[in-house]
Amino acid sequence: MVEYSERIKSLPPYLFAQIDKKKREKLSQGVDIIDLGVGDPDIPTPEPIVRAMQKAVEKPEHHRYPSYEGMLSFRSAVADFYKRRFGVFLDPHKEVIALIGSKEGIAHFPLAFINPGDVVLCPDPAYPVYKIGTIFAGGVPYTLPLKEENHFLPDFKSIPEEVLRKAKIIWVNYPNNPTSAVATENFYRELIQWAKEHNIIVASDLAYSEIYFGEEKPLSILQIEGAKDIAIEFHSLSKTYNMTGWRIGMAVGNEHLIAGLGKVKTNVDSGQFQAIQEAAITALNLPDSEVQKIRDIYKQRREVMVKALEDIGLEVYKSSATFYLWVKVPKGFTSAEFVSLLLDQCGIVCTPGNGFGDYGEGYFRISLTVPTERLLQAVERISKLKIL
Repeated sequence: MVEYSERIKSLPPYLFAQIDKKKREKLSQGVDIIDLGVGDPDIPTPEPIVRAMQKAVEKPEHHRYPSYEGMLSFRSAVADFYKRRFGVFLDPHKEVIALIGSKEGIAHFPLAFINPGDVVLCPDPAYPVYKIGTIFAGGVPYTLPLKEENHFLPDFKSIPEEVLRKAKIIWVNYPNNPTSAVATENFYRELIQWAKEHNIIVASDLAYSEIYFGEEKPLSILQIEGAKDIAIEFHSLSKTYNMTGWRIGMAVGNEHLIAGLGKVKTNVDSGQFQAIQEAAITALNLPDSEVQKIRDIYKQRREVMVKALEDIGLEVYKSSATFYLWVKVPKGFTSAEFVSLLLDQCGIVCTPGNGFGDYGEGYFRISLTVPTERLLQAVERISKLKIL
């Protein structure tokens, strides 16, 4: 048998695939599983988007190969969304590209700018694809710890000079998965200035920008003066409009960076089905009241779940964004041990913090993507463990 490539051998097992395997094993045993693991919204895609898709599928012009960079009408809708939401002006011809979900773009982006041995600065804990995309490109991931005492913001100014000389990209993700932390305008200003000084690309993952609960809306890095000189931003319709299965997203920002990603994509994929892009245009033009309904559901779940967890003695990081809770494991347990205990004795699927990186140790992540009644059932099951 021909062996796997060294590239594949060097990859860690993909976290959510492992969790799904364990879940299936328990389901086959007849266990009533409460799945708080993967961030996959349980709320249906809004009806206007579904109706738009139904009509678009019938159009013969969508049955042929799509454009590589995305329909201009879709890219224009993205530019209009950024103008309305963030006050950011984008040229849909040069500064926007369609993605087959933001994960695809995030994974492919390093291929455009990383040579073997180049360093990519990756936060930890974080979405695993930042490091995986780096490894596929032959780059070297360098860990940027996200610590609670720093509000889960990286201390990029502490990076050694010898690392900076090889660094080409820094990844940031706010509102953050898994910690739910939010970045400040001052953080972005300092980051942009620092990145320009060291000629480092800033790659921002903004997938959770519309899942927020306070008066202050999360920022796009492109709102910051000078950001477009050095930054690319990845966004998705998955979380905002409950469209995870549709696989539609976008990258926006610096024209050179967008073109580099575009060159990769023209060689490895043929673009996203245009009927999906047409439905996405409907999504991007929905009134904010439609998205507010979704936010209200998550806000209610968050408030109920935080109180219930704290009532049984668990410590939850206070945040005003994402549909995740970042919770400290009880004393005496590692992240993996406690999550395994929840699955084995409670039938609850959660994500161990160390699955997002070494600095996630001591935490576990809860996804608020089940109804409130099931969330409360989960807390009741945990309380019966008598370990808190």
